[in-house]
Amino acid sequence: MPYSNKHINTPFGDIAYTEQGKGPAALFVHGVFKNAYMWRHVIERVSDLRRCIAVDLMAHGATRTAPDQDVSFTVQAEMLEAFCDRLNLNQVDLVANDSGAGISQIFAARHPGRIHTLTITDSDTHDNWPPPAFMPTIELARQGKLGEVGQRFLADPNVARTAYSRSYEHPENISDETLRIYLEPVFGTPEATRNLERFVAGQDNRHTVPIAPLLRRLEAPALVVWATNDIFFPVKWAYWLRGALPNCRPVVELEGAKLWFPEERPEQLVKPLREHWGA
Repeated sequence: MPYSNKHINTPFGDIAYTEQGKGPAALFVHGVFKNAYMWRHVIERVSDLRRCIAVDLMAHGATRTAPDQDVSFTVQAEMLEAFCDRLNLNQVDLVANDSGAGISQIFAARHPGRIHTLTITDSDTHDNWPPPAFMPTIELARQGKLGEVGQRFLADPNVARTAYSRSYEHPENISDETLRIYLEPVFGTPEATRNLERFVAGQDNRHTVPIAPLLRRLEAPALVVWATNDIFFPVKWAYWLRGALPNCRPVVELEGAKLWFPEERPEQLVKPLREHWGA
């Protein structure tokens, strides 16, 4: 059974999500190869403060994506707007990681009235992407060969752990079941894999560069938490965001952490997040 056990219909497809807690809404957005499940440890620690809603992006998780649906960053951001409309979420505390945080920057910049607070972790930002370390994956997607890799991951979780050592500090601690929850939705069928390949192959910073002037006018309080050992997104981009966002708190650096730290080090995100929300 997928972690995201609710669906809501939007013009962009049948969007899957999960929610926990009560209070003002907080929207959590994952990145590539992941889904809402990656936020489980953070959500269980903050659901006393917020109605925590974690969404599955198009081409990920249990979201049902048509084969001709545009899944680019800009359109994913418009999906988040439509998703909030359908759930009657006037404002959200937006929390995001990786490509989901790039998408969330577009969403926040283009729909500032929706944003109560913004929390950004390691991510595609301005012109820092696609990162060189990710280009071989993009090339595989463009050649239609990403599914071959995914099938090897599904057949042997240790192969996936080896590949994910670039994004996890301790991939050996990620269970087979967790890997299955991430991998089956994107590699379980040819149709799902083609959607994922379209998402990966289409990565282009032309989606984020134009929003820089809008980010500089975003009044919502912002928090940036960044891993120092991220091979994809160097910590200097945390400070680019700090400079771009006019109401941003001091950057929180997590020494030795990697890209997917919200799953591995939830407490170290939760502490500044609770402070941010309570300020």
